[in-house]
Amino acid sequence: MTNPPGTPPQPPGLETQQTISAEIAEIRDAYGKAVAEGGPRRDHPERDYPPYRSSVLRHPKHALVVPRDPEAAELTGPVFGVTDVTEIDNDLTRRHLGEPLGERMLVTGRVLDRAGRPVRGQLVEIWQANASGRYAHQRDQHPAPLDPNFTGVGRCLTDDDGRYSFVTIKPGPYPWRNHHNAWRPAHIHFSLFGTAFAQRLVTQMYFPGDPLFDFDPIMQAVTDDSARRRLVADYDHNLSTHEWSLGYRWDIVLDGPAATWTEEGR
Repeated sequence: MTNPPGTPPQPPGLETQQTISAEIAEIRDAYGKAVAEGGPRRDHPERDYPPYRSSVLRHPKHALVVPRDPEAAELTGPVFGVTDVTEIDNDLTRRHLGEPLGERMLVTGRVLDRAGRPVRGQLVEIWQANASGRYAHQRDQHPAPLDPNFTGVGRCLTDDDGRYSFVTIKPGPYPWRNHHNAWRPAHIHFSLFGTAFAQRLVTQMYFPGDPLFDFDPIMQAVTDDSARRRLVADYDHNLSTHEWSLGYRWDIVLDGPAATWTEEGR
């Protein structure tokens, strides 16, 4: 099969989507059979999930080394800028002189513990691609336009009800080189810092009805169906604003049976 006119050539040696999808299905079926036979549910993926090719090469192979002085980790952690979190840090559409391109939306939800209690005063950060599916980062060089009025980063603190809120634009899907014709579904990266940098959790939020879900080995690495569904936000028409934005709701549960998948969850 040839590429449409004007598209860049594909790098040689990449595996097909059919190969990746077959591996995803085999692992999912094996997991379902194991659970049906009384095996444990796994809300978090294996670190060396084979369809996600680079995870096999770069996942941790040794136990976590904890420094003798717990505060030592804080000495090498990042800083969050020279100012406190401001009232517009959670509005990614107001960070530049002009309006960004794309579908404006409100994303909100609560950060909860395993008992459903609100987690207050937590630093929540997000980063995402623009409406064309490109990050404002020098390593993202795929041929989609940058938006001078959108850099795709924001932050806020949860309130007394554990609630966070961001105004942003819906990110576009983008290609990645895991295999031939590989595309990531639209998503937003979330980071939660707890009370210290060493407690940081990172996850991803997806949008309902995305046709790329079944083809994406990163999302499909969460082999448990119910755990994977918890990564998808709900469209909430009551959160939408007349002639302004759409609304999505997504709660983040830090632990317990209903925990949200995180990249270092185990």
